[in-house]
Amino acid sequence: MGRSATSAHIGAGEPVQVYDAGSSGAFGLLLRARGSVSRQKTLRAAPVRPAGWAAGRVRELMVMEVLYDRVAGLDVGKASVTVCVRTPGARRGRRTETRTFKTTSGSLRVMRDWLVEAGVSIAAIESTSTYWKPPFYCLEEVMEIWLLNAAHMKAVPGRKTDVRDAEWIAQLLEHGLLTPSFVPPPPVRRLRMLTRYRVQLHGDRTRETVRLELMLEDASIKLSTVASSLNTVSARAMLAAMIDGETDARVLAEMAKGKMRSKIPDLAQALEGNFDIHHAQLARSILGRLDRVEESMRQLDQVIESACEPWAHQIELLQTIPGVGPRVAQVIIAETGGDMSKFPTAAHLASWAGLAPAMYESAGRRSPAGRRRGNKWLTGMLVEAAGSVGRMHGKNYLAVQHSRITQRRGMRRAQVAVAHSILVMAYYMLERDQPYQDLGPQWLVKRNEEARTHRLVKQLEKLGHTVTIDPAA
Repeated sequence: MGRSATSAHIGAGEPVQVYDAGSSGAFGLLLRARGSVSRQKTLRAAPVRPAGWAAGRVRELMVMEVLYDRVAGLDVGKASVTVCVRTPGARRGRRTETRTFKTTSGSLRVMRDWLVEAGVSIAAIESTSTYWKPPFYCLEEVMEIWLLNAAHMKAVPGRKTDVRDAEWIAQLLEHGLLTPSFVPPPPVRRLRMLTRYRVQLHGDRTRETVRLELMLEDASIKLSTVASSLNTVSARAMLAAMIDGETDARVLAEMAKGKMRSKIPDLAQALEGNFDIHHAQLARSILGRLDRVEESMRQLDQVIESACEPWAHQIELLQTIPGVGPRVAQVIIAETGGDMSKFPTAAHLASWAGLAPAMYESAGRRSPAGRRRGNKWLTGMLVEAAGSVGRMHGKNYLAVQHSRITQRRGMRRAQVAVAHSILVMAYYMLERDQPYQDLGPQWLVKRNEEARTHRLVKQLEKLGHTVTIDPAA
């Protein structure tokens, strides 16, 4: 054992000396884990006199309680996964065995059999891209497995290898210094995959629409300045005629339908340009891709609606919240699983989603650090719902909240705040199985008036006055 030591404190106790335990440096490295000393109740300090030391050289060594006897740490990549197994060894020591497997299904089954034979009861794996999924799905049926956030288990820099990473994960796990991430059950994971793909298709449609508009700008066609969208029936009819060779702007403008007919003079001016055969070829290709994306989205909506049948009641409850439609409700169920017992409080759910404010504290001073990183799929959909609430112009509590925060702090902060409120409401509605009950557009005003009245009464009482409140009729 080396003799280099580092001072550390356990809570409010006396400092102890932490020694580097050879090449692995397990106890020394464990101090560098987040919360490994100050916030863990499983640490124990005891004086130890290593064999062979002189009589007067008494040192203290950190002795950490092992919570899990047989553990495994997995460091996964695209082609291989390194597995470290920690089991009880001789003379109260710990035995370490490390192997590397391919990430193919057959090799993962061999890994699983090896872990079961070793008596491993719990394993931990770092969430590396989507590479963690095959090993996780392979092991979740036979043992408890934790998915870990890489930011929560930074090791000492230098000498980084896959083997050391696997050992580090196993050492942290056996001492209870890790917190697992939320991984929903298989039915929810399948629904989540569908809803996320729908968001990606929506992004594809937006990108193709932008390409079409840029192409029309190159041809000096200003259709998008008159039409609300290039995907309307009138706009698509005009574009189809232009692709077929029609160049008369007046004839194209007469194809307008419904409310667009009142804009025929403006359309005639906007459709004058230099739309040639090359623009027609590009427009035909873009419109074809748009049609295919639209058809894929229609088919996917039907598949998602069928997959959401087990949660039909929860989705119906969520749609009572202003701004929450079927798609937003489906995403809430797909990302959270609909089971609020997985989250201790609504604040935990908001923090996990990334809608709670982050905080940075140093030397007793706290300062805001922006929003937390969280579930971007859920956050994005809730912010979109908050945007629709902002267009309700004070008809309910959420609309008033959006308006008040917008005036003080801007549109973006208002949408994040309203998205946070929607998620908190969804938490309690699903937990209590109750529909949404609006507080009313005047609730915030009444609350502020009551608080101001109470504050003024306290000030008068401090000046020695007796105050009797007589509300006006």
